[in-house]
Amino acid sequence: MSALILLVEDNPSDEKLTIQAFKRCGVPSEIIVERDGVLALDYLLGRERFARGPMPAQPSLVLLDLKLPRVDGIEVLRAVRSDRRTKLLPVVVLTASGEDEDIVRAYEAGANAYVRKPVEFTDFEAAARTVALFWLGLSESPTARGRSR
Repeated sequence: MSALILLVEDNPSDEKLTIQAFKRCGVPSEIIVERDGVLALDYLLGRERFARGPMPAQPSLVLLDLKLPRVDGIEVLRAVRSDRRTKLLPVVVLTASGEDEDIVRAYEAGANAYVRKPVEFTDFEAAARTVALFWLGLSESPTARGRSR
């Protein structure tokens, strides 16, 4: 069974690297990409382009950059945690920032994990494999089991 991952990333190069790294990590997954915070929230909360149809499939995991256009990653996290449909959704911040303030703000907003994007692709691939194996393989999630309320 393939896991659904929502990648929220505005940088096309980082998007391509992330998709490539997750495809090579050996954990079956489908990746949906949204390129800013507003589009991510529209997808997760069934707003705007999703409002008239069925609610989009909830991802097993959200990979969230912090520096996003329109609505930043911290605000996305706060909105996700404040909605009953998404409050338990695993969200891993995947960002270039290693600033202490960003790390603290992300955890305060409800991040499940904070991963700094490695510069070298082999390191990035290893990080992607670790994230995928833990969050899509080992970790038990109430949203993955349909227990979200």
